[in-house]
Amino acid sequence: GYFAHGYGMKSLGMGGSGVALAQEPFGGALNPGAMSFLDSNMWEAGISWFSPRRDASRTGSGPAGLDGQSDSGSENHFIPEFAIHWRHSPTVAYGVSVYGNGGMNTDYAGGEVSAASACASFNPNPGPYNLHCGNGKLGVNLMQLMIAPYVSWQFTPGHSVGIAPIITYQRFSADGLQAFDNPFLSTSPGNVTNRGTDDSWGVGVRVGYMGQINKYLSVGIAYASKVDMDEFGRYKGLFAESGDFDIPSSLVAGFAVTPDDRWTLAFDYERIWYSDANSVHNRSSLILNCFGGDASACLGGSNGAGFGWQDVDVWKVGVQYRLNERWTLRGGYNHTDNPIEAQDVTLNILAPGVMKSHWTLGATWKIDAKSELTSAFMYAPREEVTGQSLFAQLGAPPTTTDTIGMRQYELGVAYQRRF
Repeated sequence: GYFAHGYGMKSLGMGGSGVALAQEPFGGALNPGAMSFLDSNMWEAGISWFSPRRDASRTGSGPAGLDGQSDSGSENHFIPEFAIHWRHSPTVAYGVSVYGNGGMNTDYAGGEVSAASACASFNPNPGPYNLHCGNGKLGVNLMQLMIAPYVSWQFTPGHSVGIAPIITYQRFSADGLQAFDNPFLSTSPGNVTNRGTDDSWGVGVRVGYMGQINKYLSVGIAYASKVDMDEFGRYKGLFAESGDFDIPSSLVAGFAVTPDDRWTLAFDYERIWYSDANSVHNRSSLILNCFGGDASACLGGSNGAGFGWQDVDVWKVGVQYRLNERWTLRGGYNHTDNPIEAQDVTLNILAPGVMKSHWTLGATWKIDAKSELTSAFMYAPREEVTGQSLFAQLGAPPTTTDTIGMRQYELGVAYQRRF
């Protein structure tokens, strides 16, 4: 989906695992309950190059002439992260984690579908058209920044709890959706597409626990509530509930095994409830009910059509090996369900978050007694989903089929300093 596979550069190198580890000050992003085990004051700053490679195509439309293929041009994104941690006492710590989400960013050039196609029956503007029968470039841009101050308390030796309010700022824009910008498909025509960038704020909370059972085994669990966001007023005709775009809740639980002073093995399970956010979760086929007269199912309606993303399970495994006093090496694997099903492919040309497998490597170089440099690399091999096009359900030939595909790279580096 559009969640990162992990948060904090060491976690990123271990497949995103780490709910039962305290290695870096990103408790506000993963488990605030672990932060009382972080043994010194420190700050960390990093940046990741995030490169999703997305493509979409349509076949089988026959004389309707809707076939086309396009690659998204947005391939290079840079996601910063920053955190600072203070150890107030042997049992209490506090700090701030700043991190981001992304991935729902696409930029198709447009003009893939002929002006003589059936797009003219969906969009009165002259062609040529993009794959959504709109005009000009097609795509969306969603960025989310989270600021999470945390406090962690070791209420008894080896057992700690923590809490982190999540203050969120997000920005969104959409282009090329003119075929849906009309009173037959939207509750607010004129507020569907090409309205520039809008922003909103919201607040949620993350709570967590970590237990150091013995010197070999630690366990952790953390829950993040839904972040209730203000509506995107400029896109109240696109997203359900008049432009609402909340951030789904999630739960992560896991354990870490440290058999000796060199090896660490970590295992996490995560559940993401995309069903919390109607704009993300509602089926795109609801738009057919809108076409039939149910205003609540229209884009922007109280139960408006969405991207159809389903709840997902995520499994993470990571390994860490301390090679010597200067170098620590990491690797990991992260596997998730695909949130997008075949029946919702067409709208997800805008957001083809179909990744399932993520392979990672990482390393830390200890510069001196107080500072270190950590890097992480992730590769997600290509996945694709094919299904009947929404335009087939709106009147194009029933053989009209859409396919979305994606592969992904990420490379990051972070500097940590103790003080």
